[in-house]
Amino acid sequence: MYNKISPEILRSISSIVGEDFVITQHADLEKYSHDETEDLSYYPEVVVKPCTATEISELLKLCNQHFIPVTPRGAGTGLAGGALPVNGGLLISMERFNQILNIDEQNLQATVEPGVITEEFMNAVAEKGLFYPVDPASKGSCFIGGNVAHGSGGPRVVKYGTIREYILNLEVVLPSGEIIWTGANTLKYASGYNLTQLMIGTEGTLGIVTKIVAKLIPHPTEDVLMLASFSSNEDACAAVSAIFRAGVIPSAVEFMERKCFEWVKEYSGIAFDLNENDGAFLLIEVDGTDKEVILAECEKINGVLENFGCHDVLFADSAAQKASLWKIRRTIGESVKLHSTYKKEDMVVPRAELPALVKGIKEIGTKYGFDSVCFGHAGDGNLHLNIVKGNMSDADWDNKLNDGLHEIFELTVSLGGTISGEHGIGLVQKEFMPIKYTDVHYELWRGIKQVFDKNNILNPGKIF
Repeated sequence: MYNKISPEILRSISSIVGEDFVITQHADLEKYSHDETEDLSYYPEVVVKPCTATEISELLKLCNQHFIPVTPRGAGTGLAGGALPVNGGLLISMERFNQILNIDEQNLQATVEPGVITEEFMNAVAEKGLFYPVDPASKGSCFIGGNVAHGSGGPRVVKYGTIREYILNLEVVLPSGEIIWTGANTLKYASGYNLTQLMIGTEGTLGIVTKIVAKLIPHPTEDVLMLASFSSNEDACAAVSAIFRAGVIPSAVEFMERKCFEWVKEYSGIAFDLNENDGAFLLIEVDGTDKEVILAECEKINGVLENFGCHDVLFADSAAQKASLWKIRRTIGESVKLHSTYKKEDMVVPRAELPALVKGIKEIGTKYGFDSVCFGHAGDGNLHLNIVKGNMSDADWDNKLNDGLHEIFELTVSLGGTISGEHGIGLVQKEFMPIKYTDVHYELWRGIKQVFDKNNILNPGKIF
């Protein structure tokens, strides 16, 4: 259905953004042909690097007129194939939208462009004593616009909420080329359908975000970080729900099985000791403004951990030790990738169901012959699953793996969960969506897509 980019259309594209910001050479297109999703690669015909909403508007008008598919791209750190140009066409890179436009200390909000690296934004507001708590593992390289597109979270969701809690308003270019603001820069919004919330998590299928108004909060001044060790995955996961039932809300509760530590040590060179009976770990952070209150909460957490067979609790006693523990957690994904061919999944269940989910995943792996490494944001029930090829044959990897994945997602749904907690659906997860969602859901989604994007030019082939 889609048309190729002709020399005439290419000249029009160049006239919109300038020849210096148009890429057509095959070798130069390579970096835009993939993201961090396995080993998938799809080349766009042309890459452009606009720097204004008006330029994007003109590009989308042109592509709509000539039925050319358009793929928006942030930093390319996605894990579900959301930025892969599966239909070729035009890829719009947002890398030049890299300005923090305003930090409003009076109203505790900031206006930022989507190509700003998340950690740089966090650091900029922290210098003013403010806090933006949405910090995915890739915060040092991912763009805040990509976080919006995927509904990102990170370790501190458990206390502070996902990115949905922090986006007040968005400037968006629609597939038709119209430029709108989705809402208002206010903490309350009860004025019709909330288009701001609708746009979050749509993975660039309904519009291209060009400005983001984010809510900020005062920065916590104190924090304590603990690493607790357990004999088994199930014991560690069972302790998570009990911490909250005891009346404590930590700022982070991260689960890591033993293999995570072993592979980080082997492939990332981070030195630490492991005991023989350490089978799983919880990394627990408590933050706030009153050190005595925080320590009292930690004491209460320690009592809970003992009831679930915790062997030992290490209290990080310096900023350097805290940074080292967080580095272990944030390096797991890359260490697994260096170890073996792998497939990364991301599911979420009510936190009390985590023990059953982890146990079931291991049993399904045994049934189908694959290994796995589990870790993730246990405090909100979000498990990151890395399925590792290991000794599995190529034939079984190609033919049996998906059957195992179906069973894992069926288990997830049966426990009250869903397909993805924060990585999104994109290209690679969409085949599993019918496990959770019905024809009615698909009809509603397609209806929304049709209203926004009548010609289906914007990131086609994603989500459904």
